[in-house]
Amino acid sequence: MRFHDRVVIVTGAASGFGAAIAKQFGAEGAKVLVADVAEAKGAEVVSAIAGAGGQALFVRVDVSKAADVKAMVDTAVSELGGLDVLVNNAGLSHPMMPLWDLPEEDYDRVFSINTKGVFLGCKYAIPVMRERGGGVIVNTASIGAVSPRPGVTPYNASKGAVVTMTRGLAVEVAPLKIRVNAVNPVASETGFIKTAIGLDNLTDDMRSALASTIPLGRLAVPTDVANAVLFLASDAASFLTGVCLDVDGGRSIS
Repeated sequence: MRFHDRVVIVTGAASGFGAAIAKQFGAEGAKVLVADVAEAKGAEVVSAIAGAGGQALFVRVDVSKAADVKAMVDTAVSELGGLDVLVNNAGLSHPMMPLWDLPEEDYDRVFSINTKGVFLGCKYAIPVMRERGGGVIVNTASIGAVSPRPGVTPYNASKGAVVTMTRGLAVEVAPLKIRVNAVNPVASETGFIKTAIGLDNLTDDMRSALASTIPLGRLAVPTDVANAVLFLASDAASFLTGVCLDVDGGRSIS
């Protein structure tokens, strides 16, 4: 198993990409801290990992709050024995609309979760990883950070900041033997796209229209992103840092 006995935190792990990432780490031997604000769904992810023979615990965390994030990292150390991998995955979007129509509070919330949340995760994880002699951080950014589309400009900007933070921090912590990478997923039928369009479920026409912009002809699914995250966190990627991997079916080059 690639992650036997390694301690992994995944934020935003109660659903979507985060749930798939947490479950896959658990299946590959990691001790997983499932972090989210959604307690019931987070408990379901923990149960799924345990039911498959893995080890996991849930911690309720609002990643925009320093006290919550610090407590999350402290719990990983005290309950699971340390911290080897941090996946800063928690994120949200805003309804799709022109920037000038977006309420200021929506802008603030997007940046507090998507950008500040990554900052706080790194801030509290790095000292622990430094003491352990190294570690890995993987951030969830977005293909919108490098190939933006209209209607979600503040969201794209918040993820662009994650890309820049990933690259800058990778250089900063390389002497500490900490690697920092990111994934840039394309649209998936998860919370982001549902919030953006204001619907619980995509219609067939919407799904087809989105898929038509992707050369490989489909939306991303959570396991696509989980596979990329686990690769970047694995020893197979030991010489990769500052990489922002496009998980987009070719959209960014089309």
